[in-house]
Formats: sequence, C-alpha cells, structure tokens
Amino acid sequence: DVQLQASGGGLVQPGGALRLSCAASGFTLTSYTISWFRQAPGKEREWVSTIRNSGSGSATYYADSVKGRFTISRDNAKNTAYLQMNSLRPEDTAIYYCARGRPPLGSITNGGLYYDWGQGTQVTVSS
Repeated sequence: DVQLQASGGGLVQPGGALRLSCAASGFTLTSYTISWFRQAPGKEREWVSTIRNSGSGSATYYADSVKGRFTISRDNAKNTAYLQMNSLRPEDTAIYYCARGRPPLGSITNGGLYYDWGQGTQVTVSS
C-alpha cells in the first residue's frame, strides 16, 4: 500500500525552527513529485514547496511566503522527504501535508493533481 507519513510538527516560538518529515512507503520517492501544502484554520489549502526530478538531479520550488526560510529536500536511501522551516512566523501556523503526484511543472501548486496525501502534522508558531 502507498503511504505518506508526515511528522515533526509541534509548538515553536516565533523565529524558531522545525523539520518536517514525510516518510514514503509502497513506492519510490524519487519517481514522483513531492510537495508540501498547508492549511490554516478558516483558510484554503496553500501550496508551500515542491521537489521534483530535473535532469540527473532534482529541482525545488517555493511559495513566495516561505522562500528563503524553508528548504525542501529528500533522502533517497531513507525514501523520505523533508521540509526544514527556519525563522518561523505566527502566520506559518497550519496543518502541513505532504503529497505525491506527477503534475506538470506549471501545475505543481494544484493540489487536485496529486495522487496521495499524508495525514498532516500540526505546526503552531506562538510565544
């Protein structure tokens, strides 16, 4: 069975850091585009970041709101993707989800094109 297991969320003060993990099973991570999305209470789901194959390596993409603060990566040996989140702000508070799919590059922000989703991990940034 295909599974995505998101973890690593928690409560952190503004300016702090967290690293989210997305452990994949039932498929090879590098065969798919992996993205992180988030949803805050009362708001629509928002695309955060994507890692996808590009040539012999990978390419990464970020929402403007997190660019320079968040870093997406993957460990092929562990079949796990990560989202390193630094300089966290209260507005980063949300449930974070990882997803796998094969959307065209121009549609990586479209959550409807992803096949499977993790269960979500709560990130709360508050003093």
